[in-house]
Amino acid sequence: MRAAHILHSWSKVLKGHTPLLSIEITRECPLRCPGCYAYGDNHLGGEVTLRELSDKRGDDLVRGVLALADRHKPLQMTLVGGEPMVRHHELSRILPELATRGIFTMVVTSGIIPIPLEWMQLRNFVAAVSIDGLPEHHDVRRHPATYDRILKNLEGRRVNIHWTITAPMLIAPTLGPKGYMEEYVRFWNARPEVGHIWVSLYSPQRGEQSPERLGAEQRAFVAGELPRLSRLYPKLLAPEGYAEALLHPPASPRACTFSRLSKNYSADLETHVEPCVFGGDPDCAQCGCSVSAAAHWVSGLRVAGPLKAKHLLRGSMVIGSAVARMKKLALPAWRERGQATPPEKPLVQITMG
Repeated sequence: MRAAHILHSWSKVLKGHTPLLSIEITRECPLRCPGCYAYGDNHLGGEVTLRELSDKRGDDLVRGVLALADRHKPLQMTLVGGEPMVRHHELSRILPELATRGIFTMVVTSGIIPIPLEWMQLRNFVAAVSIDGLPEHHDVRRHPATYDRILKNLEGRRVNIHWTITAPMLIAPTLGPKGYMEEYVRFWNARPEVGHIWVSLYSPQRGEQSPERLGAEQRAFVAGELPRLSRLYPKLLAPEGYAEALLHPPASPRACTFSRLSKNYSADLETHVEPCVFGGDPDCAQCGCSVSAAAHWVSGLRVAGPLKAKHLLRGSMVIGSAVARMKKLALPAWRERGQATPPEKPLVQITMG
């Protein structure tokens, strides 16, 4: 991530904006993926589930999403589901409007529905396609969004690939875990439709014991392989520091830069998803979210001497909360979650001379 982009993000915080806005724009999805956090019983806090929400469509959805964008003025919006492409007609109206507002927008899809070609001409837009492993795992896990169907739907498009690694993928008797990971990255790195490849680890809920959950040795193995693979396959975004952040995630939402900078809404455009996009009670010590890891890595970068990016962020949050109150903007995510308390460590004071 470029320093200019980091500073631009911090400037949004200073102005009282919520830099990262995520919206589950529909409760509908034709897939039934094991371990899907969005349809968990506790995803929205336990009182209601995603499938029970009254979601929006047509003009109501278009107006609602744009209203949230205007309220929060995010640097980036992520539109998820469910399967957001179920609402591709509405998205064809929403995305150009967000582009004119200068908001970088990402649609995260399973690839089961073709992405309209005209979206490829939009500024500040990217589509991310979730491909969970090689066909032997993905086609079972994400049926009917199979490799054959996805490859057909991606023809002539430009997308990023997001891979969530689960434990069964590292128990591949033919290739072995090292060969399995390299074959996946090699395949998608060679595809002309692919811009970048991101890797996440399956992120469980607290107390969860499921086949998808990775053990400590498996997490360490993946973190060790990613830098090597990124040197061999340039589309894989996994620098040394990022892999380390993935192996040692923030211990709580309060310590998670991504959680503190993001605001997340569910399909009725009113219900909040907290404390992060996973909702429920995520096991932060086992988090493998690629965005969280990237934000955690960036926050640890040194700016000058002992001053790190996280120190700038903490100061920005304090100022941003005050600005939001004065301008009567939507309260930032960190404020609404009761996190605008003094930082855990004192800010570094810089003196000149």
